[in-house]
Amino acid sequence: MSAIIPTGAGAPRAATGRTKPWSEQLRYFWYLSRRSPLTLVGITIILLLVFVIIAAPWIAPYNPDKVSLIARLRPPSAAHWFGTDEVGRDLFSRVIYGSRASCGAAFMIVLISMSVGVLIGCFSGVVGGRIDTGIMRLMDVIMALPALVLAMALAAALGPSLFNSMLAVAIVRIPAYVRLARGQTLSLREQIFVKASRTFGASPFYILRWHILPNVMSPIIVQSTLDLGSVVLIAAALSFIGLGAQPPTAEWGALVSSGRSYMLDQWWYATFPGLAILLSAISCNLVGDGIRDMLDPRSRSR
Repeated sequence: MSAIIPTGAGAPRAATGRTKPWSEQLRYFWYLSRRSPLTLVGITIILLLVFVIIAAPWIAPYNPDKVSLIARLRPPSAAHWFGTDEVGRDLFSRVIYGSRASCGAAFMIVLISMSVGVLIGCFSGVVGGRIDTGIMRLMDVIMALPALVLAMALAAALGPSLFNSMLAVAIVRIPAYVRLARGQTLSLREQIFVKASRTFGASPFYILRWHILPNVMSPIIVQSTLDLGSVVLIAAALSFIGLGAQPPTAEWGALVSSGRSYMLDQWWYATFPGLAILLSAISCNLVGDGIRDMLDPRSRSR
């Protein structure tokens, strides 16, 4: 009987066979991306975005906040690749620096909502009883409201700023991770290694740390990757209506909002920030689909 006492993370994961070595996962993901050109396109765009975010001070030809009224609303040219805005600021530089605000905000939103949601969902599934019922009823109330409307209400109550809009969107996205993590936990707690741990007196926190969390991350990673695209759109929407980043901060949604007044004559003002939002959202969805196929056993068998 002592042979089945779980002594660490390695024993349950080996017993279930759920977790594959990351080297194997990466090799399969590279093989899958070569077979799926769209996934490879998504990876390329994301790597390019990461490079732009890191190297923004060296890529941007101008200071994104430098005003030059004599160069206001100029069309795209060799001097200003994306044209200029209503006060003469270079739009190419502002779109580059806007990637830091937009993509950075989306990453932090997904990280916060995923971390909090997974912990709450796993804890709720392990403990069960009235605590589980109370947590899930609260999540049902939040999910019953339209996500964008609730995010707008929270951002308006907290005050218009990029940080407050990030917090509002993160709160709205938490219930999705709670439900997903709880569903996986309810399935895992019926596995023999979890029952063995409970039989030998393991606490709920021990079971959560060593048995549940390592085995629920595959669907969570897929969900978080797919969420990045929608979060970029929601964060841009809040900035578009004035509840997100405030001037003169360069942020894609705020740039589109400023450029809508000049859309008929100065088309470039809103077009290039809008294309940046579109490309980032599509690339996240493409990579999310690729990761989902990588972690799907049916895709592996095919």
